[in-house]
Amino acid sequence: MPDQNDAQTRTWATGDYRSIGARFLLAAELLCETAQLRAGEAHLDVATGTGNVALAGARRSARVTAIDLEPELLAHAARRAEAEGLKVDFRQGDAQALPVPDHSYDLVTSTFGVMFARDQERAAAELVRVTRPGGRIALACWTPSGYMGRMLALNTAHVPPASRAKPESRWGTMRGLRELFGAGAAIEAATRDLWWRFPSPDEHVRAWCATYGPTMVALGSLDEAGRRALVADLTALVHELNADGDTLLMPLEYLEIVIRP
Repeated sequence: MPDQNDAQTRTWATGDYRSIGARFLLAAELLCETAQLRAGEAHLDVATGTGNVALAGARRSARVTAIDLEPELLAHAARRAEAEGLKVDFRQGDAQALPVPDHSYDLVTSTFGVMFARDQERAAAELVRVTRPGGRIALACWTPSGYMGRMLALNTAHVPPASRAKPESRWGTMRGLRELFGAGAAIEAATRDLWWRFPSPDEHVRAWCATYGPTMVALGSLDEAGRRALVADLTALVHELNADGDTLLMPLEYLEIVIRP
């Protein structure tokens, strides 16, 4: 699916995901703890982005492979690994057609990554395919009710997708996980919050619109009136969820998941 892959690569190459991914470090560390990653295990991180989970696995002495579509993000992740003296095998590849053999990994992870695959069923099947018997899949996925799920829904409301794509936050629901992984999978999930901090709600909105690829792509496809409307809706959402007064203290709700296929 080269056209879809090209579009995905362009989306995540837009803006500066490095500054955003840095704020998700805690989710990566917690996921490795919840999955009880062991030293020496074969660990695959899918849609690794800036490498948060891959580096967390390497810090725990796992044998880590990390895959992403976007080469610049992979290069940034590799620089981080080198700076920490960590060994990770970074590879460019598609979550919907992982370039690794069947049943190769004890632990397969993805933090806010694989949920953005266009073909969700195919991506889920790939996660299962590469997991060893008795292994597990550990995911962190945005919920529909949290800021990220609602923000992504705003993008879709203002710029409807060309196809009848299911929302990315489907991965952040038990119903969606059952649909994707089947009734026979053992699924454990718990809701967690990351906390987003900015000097003010409006400063967050300005920074978000200048750094987060999916929002920037949506804004770029709208006329001036459409851009103002999307920014106004995003601003209202941020103010609604802000738990502080003058500064921004906003929960980013996500589902932390461990699946035994």
